[in-house]
Amino acid sequence: GLDPAGPYFEGTPPEVRLDPSDADFVDVIHSNAAHFPTVGLGIYNTSGHLDFYPNGGTLMPGCTDLILEVKESDFEVILADAPIIGGCHHSRSHEFYFQSILYPTGFLGYPCEKYESFESGDCFPCPEEGCPMMGYYADRFPAKLKRVDQKYFLSTAADPPFATWRHKVFVKLSGVKDMKGDINLIFYDTEGNTKEYEIASGVLSQDQVYTEFLDVEINPRNIKKIEFLWNKTIFTLLWARLGAETVNIIRGQD
Repeated sequence: GLDPAGPYFEGTPPEVRLDPSDADFVDVIHSNAAHFPTVGLGIYNTSGHLDFYPNGGTLMPGCTDLILEVKESDFEVILADAPIIGGCHHSRSHEFYFQSILYPTGFLGYPCEKYESFESGDCFPCPEEGCPMMGYYADRFPAKLKRVDQKYFLSTAADPPFATWRHKVFVKLSGVKDMKGDINLIFYDTEGNTKEYEIASGVLSQDQVYTEFLDVEINPRNIKKIEFLWNKTIFTLLWARLGAETVNIIRGQD
């Protein structure tokens, strides 16, 4: 089910919409499941054995087409112009599926009750039974038929191939004084590409542990080096020095 329809199907009985009884294995990607007063072309309710909600399942990064707020009575008029309202978000579902064939480890879905909990890291790392892969390889998940009504969340990049790999980063600082600045990590891959991610910024303190969840757009198999980058503000006193006592990076799958 690639962003199965929501208008006139949301909240209806299973007999008239997609549901787990429709096939031996029903695999669903929700990419435009918005609720009123926001126009969305997809359904938010779980509709299969595995229901994936990339980026929360409503708005996709990289899409700039308009999502309007309307009265429910106006919806039939708006629906006539559906291709220009949310079409990018709606069509991301099949783009994700296509890219998942080429990047079989790049769309790991984490079981979680709410997207906000996923964003804050409450559902990291994967449970003991593992996590399914959104898209083509979803049917390889051993527990694929056992978790009906479970939502699986993940983040994607804004541009093709959209794949990301989640990491949890701990940085413990040591030094002699608090100071302003920012801490970044730079990931290098074997093909010469780099991606830089911010861990913390502002007033930073010694003996403090800073934690951040990163959705890195570089396949862990291709990571050549990870660089710790410490940037000080120009007005920092010369004798106020901080360093990294520990930099710990945990992948989401292992």
